[in-house]
Amino acid sequence: MKHTLSICVTRALTIRARDFLMNTMPERARRGALKRCTFFGFSLLISGLTWAAVAANPEPNTLSAEEKAAGWRLLFDGKTTQGWRGFKKKDFPTTGWVVEDGWLKKAAKQRGGDIITVDKFSDFELHWEWRIPPKANNGIKYMIIEERGAIGHEYQMIDDNVVRGGKGKTASFYDVLPPKDHQPLKFAPDSNLSRLLVQGNHVEHWLNGEKVLEYECGSKEVLDAVAKSKFKNVKDFGLKVTGPILLTDHTDEASFRNLKIRELPPK
Repeated sequence: MKHTLSICVTRALTIRARDFLMNTMPERARRGALKRCTFFGFSLLISGLTWAAVAANPEPNTLSAEEKAAGWRLLFDGKTTQGWRGFKKKDFPTTGWVVEDGWLKKAAKQRGGDIITVDKFSDFELHWEWRIPPKANNGIKYMIIEERGAIGHEYQMIDDNVVRGGKGKTASFYDVLPPKDHQPLKFAPDSNLSRLLVQGNHVEHWLNGEKVLEYECGSKEVLDAVAKSKFKNVKDFGLKVTGPILLTDHTDEASFRNLKIRELPPK
């Protein structure tokens, strides 16, 4: 309602100003004034639309009623590290990771170690918002088996300008499969949106609203690619497994919020 009202008011003001100019000014002077009036009205309209879009967005790290009904839940509440622990540890790291202004932040040059979710997931959809500064590196790993180390399928998050080869670019299945070409990343303070889908053996990587990679666990394509990767000697790597979600510690700064997940029926 407020959105509609703001647009109507802006339009009415623009029309009234236009009519005033048409009736009171000489034709030559009128032309330039009309252009300025139209531009001003358009600017007001865009500002109103932007304000309305921001106002319509929910608060960060919250779920709408529709999301809750669809089975979504938060992995990060914006205030605490509840639901997370250090890799191969019972507790959350005391250094390296902080909650700051609603972001779960990996502090630069402070070793805290990788962190993982307390819960494990098999078939799921994961959404998250993230940001890194230029030249930084991080990633989200899934299909983790803690006993074999912090090794899993990784959705890479990195400044693509410092990467050689597609298998190390953002949204790749790190060192195994490259993503298709995508729009340049946004750097902090701007953020990116990512989505990960795992259902049965099917996996999808999305970046800023675009699907950039999909593959099938255990397929010939994946196993052949694994055989040429640094994971070639890792038992069962490339097959579907159940495990926690892991955020990596690459010593660079990286921030996460709106981490939300919903479990899916097996495919």
